[in-house]
Amino acid sequence: MMFAVAMTFIDQTIVSIAAPDIVSELGLSSTGMQWVINAYLLSLAAFFALGGRLADLWGPRRVVVAGTLIFVIASVLCGCVPTGGSALTWLIIFRAVQGLGAALLFPAALAVVVAVFPVARRGRALALFFGVTGALTAIGPLLGGWLTAWTWRAVFWVNVPVAIVALILTALAHIPDRRRAETLDVKGALLIVAGMGLSVLGFQQAAAWGWDSVATWACIVGGLAILYVFCRYELRAPGRPLVNLAVFRDRAFTVDALVLFFAMLAFVPVFFFASVYAQVSLSASPNQAALYLLYFFAGFAIASQWGGRILDKRGARPALRIGCALGAVGFALWAGKLTDLSMHDQWPYVALAGAGIGFILAPASTDAVNRAIDASYGEVTGITQTVRNYAASVGLAVFGTMLTHTMTDNVEQTLRERGVAPDTERSVARQVTETVTGNADARVPTGDGPAATAMRDAMSAVRLDFAEANQWVFYGMAVVLAAGYFCALRHPGGRAPDADADQPGEGGR
Repeated sequence: MMFAVAMTFIDQTIVSIAAPDIVSELGLSSTGMQWVINAYLLSLAAFFALGGRLADLWGPRRVVVAGTLIFVIASVLCGCVPTGGSALTWLIIFRAVQGLGAALLFPAALAVVVAVFPVARRGRALALFFGVTGALTAIGPLLGGWLTAWTWRAVFWVNVPVAIVALILTALAHIPDRRRAETLDVKGALLIVAGMGLSVLGFQQAAAWGWDSVATWACIVGGLAILYVFCRYELRAPGRPLVNLAVFRDRAFTVDALVLFFAMLAFVPVFFFASVYAQVSLSASPNQAALYLLYFFAGFAIASQWGGRILDKRGARPALRIGCALGAVGFALWAGKLTDLSMHDQWPYVALAGAGIGFILAPASTDAVNRAIDASYGEVTGITQTVRNYAASVGLAVFGTMLTHTMTDNVEQTLRERGVAPDTERSVARQVTETVTGNADARVPTGDGPAATAMRDAMSAVRLDFAEANQWVFYGMAVVLAAGYFCALRHPGGRAPDADADQPGEGGR
């Protein structure tokens, strides 16, 4: 199961490293590239609840196999994207299909692992699960840098051998399928997909439409309204609902979900922003940018194991508090060092930020699953992963908007100081922002016009402008983890009861 899930984790980071080359070859805008990344995350968020429910209805082994096949076929098609006007649409569609495959695969795989271990051993087991998959995620940037030197298309094709091995191992594991003779809540599935899609569309397009746009708020408010209707419908749904909202009556589960939400606002977006920052402001190659992210994973992997042991011995509350506090401090100190433009000076704070996230993810996810109703691990995993991936989508959209606006203002000021005419500085600044945030190569503007000349003279200043813009993003990540800390204070503590106590059959497999 760890090997199968590794594909989905690797894909969250490997594409960020290849983003500049994809933008350059296909002629995408930075907003378009963010949608290529965000389509995967949004699809994950929208379909995770469905994936968890299908794992219960059809059996986790079948859903793991189906998710793996969907994921790898979509990966091949992403790598085969044609150049031209259809490239962006092609990539977004098949990245979304990748997200669907991952949404089926992950909750089913996690349900298998949870069913095998009793509560007393589950914290360490899932810490190993998240720690190893997190370590495999670290391969994403390294592998991405190496593959991008050959062709960026290989960052998608690399999933093929991983999927083949995962399918072979799944067959050899002889995983038992436990199915439930219940119906699927189709109406609920449609509502949650529509609500999440529309709300994240509003957040994402705020950079282009503006926060004062009616369209922006119509999407955000409309999406949230649909999600509210979804919750009301699920409470009254005939038969078995897609999401059993009764689980939120458990305060510990609710706190776990809130802490996961705030942690994931930073966790996935940091890969995109840190990798592009390294290539733009630090003039790093894709391979060097991958090593920069490896500091984060070093802290994450170590803390993940430590957090699992704390969960088994003392419950989730201490790990959540430690993680949120370390993460908030780490991101704040990291943000303060971004304008030094030195990778060597930043690595302790990068690792500290990673450690904070590592303390949070496995304990919060495991504690939430331990509180499953009627041992429906697939369903509860679907809920927590929906929360996680919706937060990642919102975080990427909001922080991307913040970066775009701040970077544009900074470059506008830089051009003004160099005598660029006021009537052109805004348009030139937006063009520079689009180029820099999506394309981290070292090319400089050509031409003899005053704007091009000013830009050639200002390239070092633009790198600093980008670092300053990223400071606001990373301080924002520190703030959301501080909010997570205040939520963690509300956790009641203690360990969840063993839902498998009366079901020893699978616990001893």
